[in-house]
Amino acid sequence: MSNPQSPVLKHGANEKLMDSDPQSESCSPQSNLASSKRVLLLFTTTGYNAEDFLKAAKKLRVEVIPGTDRCHVLDDPWMDGAIPLRFGNPQRSARAILRYCERNPVNAILAIGDRPTLTAALASQALGLPHNPPEAVSACRNKLKLRRLLRKAGLAVPDFACYSVDQDETEIAPRIRYPCVLKPLSLSASQGVIRADSPDQFKGAFKRIAALLKSPAIQVTRERTHDRILVEDYIEGKEIALEGILDGGRLKVLAQFDKPDPLEGPFFEETLYVTPSRLEPQVQSQIAGCTTRATQALGLVDGPIHAELRVNGRGPWLLEVAARSIGGLCSRTLHFGTGMSLEELILRHALRLKIPSFQRQKAAAGVMMIPIPTAGYFRKATGVDKALALDGIEEIAITAKVGQKLVPLPEGSSYLGFIFARGGSPVMVESILRTAHSKLKFEISPHLPILDTVRES
Repeated sequence: MSNPQSPVLKHGANEKLMDSDPQSESCSPQSNLASSKRVLLLFTTTGYNAEDFLKAAKKLRVEVIPGTDRCHVLDDPWMDGAIPLRFGNPQRSARAILRYCERNPVNAILAIGDRPTLTAALASQALGLPHNPPEAVSACRNKLKLRRLLRKAGLAVPDFACYSVDQDETEIAPRIRYPCVLKPLSLSASQGVIRADSPDQFKGAFKRIAALLKSPAIQVTRERTHDRILVEDYIEGKEIALEGILDGGRLKVLAQFDKPDPLEGPFFEETLYVTPSRLEPQVQSQIAGCTTRATQALGLVDGPIHAELRVNGRGPWLLEVAARSIGGLCSRTLHFGTGMSLEELILRHALRLKIPSFQRQKAAAGVMMIPIPTAGYFRKATGVDKALALDGIEEIAITAKVGQKLVPLPEGSSYLGFIFARGGSPVMVESILRTAHSKLKFEISPHLPILDTVRES
């Protein structure tokens, strides 16, 4: 790795960012604090958990330079020194980072969420910083590429096919085996994912996803994959999530989460995550092994990964692997050693600092991502104090803002907020979360709150 205090750009890096693939260095113990370290943190302005990374960086005395998808015409409109980027054009964004780093060297580049991951990989490769190969990250961002690579590696993969959003769904529907699942290639958080059990349901789901992908809200991201829909066999079984970190291609499992709610469709809204998993140790070992083989098939070698799998009588089936940590605020369920957060662990890994412990604290923990029950505009939440008074509830974060337009799945991709609990067992944690949710009430208006106020007056 080149000296981070004096970065040397690879020849032609500004024009050709994917020519080479230097191997990342393995973790080497260094000092616990990093007062001279600088990290470029890439995130979208609509993301949830940048604040948790900033808190972890402050604890480690690491300087953070934000890179966000914002207006590139105005000069620092929010006065925070962020680099304006366009994650829909990762090559261009990576070149902007290289220009910045010519005079402002950084020691690591981290991506929060899916969209910045390819930009981070391209820029890190050009700067000689620890990274995943851009080709591997690209495959994680494209469900069709992912399926092909996993099948080639011999992993359990459902039969699949891909269609243009402009194809006639009435011609496709009779050729499909049911039940099936339709999904966009690169959206996350189950946005646009729909199960169909019949040709009529298929036709309705296909038209609905095509309309979503053609909507201004999706088209503005300029992702090249928004012109196709993946169709694959529905996989029965329990759904789980695995959080891990890669070092030199070796996977360290940090946690496995059960998803206690049945995710059977027609939509697949994730609500509860509870750890440790209640699955048998042998099954958990199979899940870890499947995830390891998947990361190897994709070529991932460094940094956090988040995997989604289903488990049935035929073993684990890998649904997705993302080259980033768990989304939303869900990482707050994970504490390591004597209280280290997941964000601190990731920062330590990226900066090659000593990681005191990979051991998750023993108490069971969980999070409920509060679903949006109906479309409209958020007015207020009540019952929060009653929910917080329950034994085991650690925090309730209502992330919806007054006046915010709420869109449920499958078109939407956000939540009303998050409930966090800790307890003596996974069963106890699940019960606490469900009880807390039952005490919360949300007022959602079909009109903007200001219009409702005018009508009431």
